[in-house]
This record gives sequence, structure tokens and C-alpha cells, in this order.
Amino acid sequence: MTTHATDPSYAQLPIIDLSAADRGPEERALFHARLHRAAHDVGFFQLTGHGVTQAETDALTSAMRAFFALPEADRLALDNVNSPHFRGYTRTGDERTGGARDWRDQLDIGAERPVRVPGPGEPPYWWLQGPNQWPAALPELRTAALAWVEKLSAVAQRLLRELLTAIGAPAGFYDPVFGAHAHPHLKLVRYPGSAGDGTDQGVGAHKDYGFLTLLLQDTVGGLQVQRADGNFHEVPPLDGAFVVNLGELLEVATNGYLVATNHRVVSPPAATERYSVPFFYNPSLDAKITPVPFPYAEKARGISTDPSNPLFAEYGYNELKGKLRAHPLVAEKHHASLLTPA
Repeated sequence: MTTHATDPSYAQLPIIDLSAADRGPEERALFHARLHRAAHDVGFFQLTGHGVTQAETDALTSAMRAFFALPEADRLALDNVNSPHFRGYTRTGDERTGGARDWRDQLDIGAERPVRVPGPGEPPYWWLQGPNQWPAALPELRTAALAWVEKLSAVAQRLLRELLTAIGAPAGFYDPVFGAHAHPHLKLVRYPGSAGDGTDQGVGAHKDYGFLTLLLQDTVGGLQVQRADGNFHEVPPLDGAFVVNLGELLEVATNGYLVATNHRVVSPPAATERYSVPFFYNPSLDAKITPVPFPYAEKARGISTDPSNPLFAEYGYNELKGKLRAHPLVAEKHHASLLTPA
């Protein structure tokens, strides 16, 4: 059921203008204060002034819509069940969040890298590295998607450095865990409308397991964020903005001073499609996230504790945990030895 905001302050997320960082000392200081509050108090905000052009956005969204308009057989040729790296197409209802099916289909894309099969004694998360699956009939999708990954990686890198500056930490503290070996992740997602069986889970409540997520959403709505009152509140689409949320690794890095926040998507009405493009800014799989030094550390609230969702400081384990739960068909086919016996 959709929960509507009763507190007027929840009618919109904080709006952060990234370009304000370049407008002189006074504007920059105000920008950092706003960013600090948003990241500490909410863990979500709308980002404007990011420098992504309308032409770049149109190139991606038009290619995405063309992909979902392909015949089902063409999309299923990219079934992620064929990929031990969890890349490719997931048909509607095959992904799980909180054990329940998500009523959406999607294409999962990552950095184009050769397969790395874990050797003896190596962490199993190296299975997450490998090639993408692309539709042969739509070469423009590969071009647009990989350009988007590159562009948003640059935006997210700058945003992370500004966020660390805002809390008094060294801006480049985490630069070494990104760079050429970073593990970005892009999803092209379609919500086809409610399932018609009384369930309305587009995607269930969850936290993201990287550093930052930058979401491009259309005008349909349905994204909800859990706020301080414990309720889930709508995030009204804001033209030209990315919805940004902090992932679990930033919570780990700051001992909970920066917060990863639960969010979900409620399916649109039947026969109404919703499109969204989340981009996940993640470090290298073998990155070990050491605590960042910052002057507010003594005010940190501690990392969230959830026995069903352990947090790992080594990024690859954090992502592998999520993938095995979210994609049971892939896990059972390729990684049965990694699954916990029931």
C-alpha cells in the first residue's frame, strides 16, 4: 500500500545542486552544509547541476525503450541465467527482494572485463567479473549504456569527494579503491504495472550495497524512501535530477554517521509502464573499506545491525551476498556451492 507523506517536510527530498561547489567560497560552504545534512539525516537527496546533458539522457532512454520493445525471444536470448556473472536480462518476477518476487524486468550491465574464474583459495566474488550480454539487433544500446557508465562514474566520483569534504574528511581518501578496477553496475529497468494478484512490490524494501546510487526515474513515480518517522514516503520525480542514495559501504566507512536508507518501489497501476535507470558507484571487488577519519566520528550512531543482512567491509562479499539472494535461478545454476543450506 502506498504511504503518503503527512509531514510537509517529507513532500520532497533535499535538493542538492552540485554546480554550487564551483560558485565561490560562500556558495561552496553552503553547498557542503546542505550535502552534509542530507547525507547524515536522510541518506537520500535529489541531485541537480550534475552536468549530464539532455542529449546524453535521451540517447540512453531511447535505446532502453527500444530494448524493452524487442520481441521477448530477443530479450530472453540474453537471459542472465546463462551468465555466472549475473549479467543480462531478468524476466519479470525472477528477481527477489526480501524473499518476495519483484514485479519488473531488467537488463544488468557492468564493466566490460574478461572472465575471472576464482582459483583455489581466491574469494568467490571474482565470479562477479565478466562480460555483458548485448542484443545483436540493437548495437546502439551497448554504446549508450557504456557511455552512461563512464559519465556517471565521473559524476559520482566528484560527488563522493565533495561529500567527504563536507564531513571534514580527506576528499580523496577512497580514490585508490576506484579507478581502473572499480566495479560499476547499471540496471535498465521496466515496471510493467501491478501483477494483478494483490501484490504491489515493484521492488521490495532494501538498502544498496555500494557507495552511491544515482537513479534516473521517469515521471510515473512509485519510488518510496523510509524517513525518520518510520514510514515510506513518495519521492516525486524532479525533472533533470538524479535521485541519489548512500549505500551500505558509506555507512560502514563512517560507522553509521552517514546513513544507508531503506527504499522500495510500488508498482504502477496495471497497464502503466514505469522506466528507471539506477547506476551503482562501486569500488573494486577486492576493496577493503577502512574507516575514514573525520571530526564527527564520535557522533556516529554505529552500523545498522540486521542478522539477515550482514555488512562486509570487503566490497565483493557485500555484492555477492546480494546477488545470490536476488537471483536464485542464477545462483542455483552456477553457484550452488555458495548457497547456505536451508
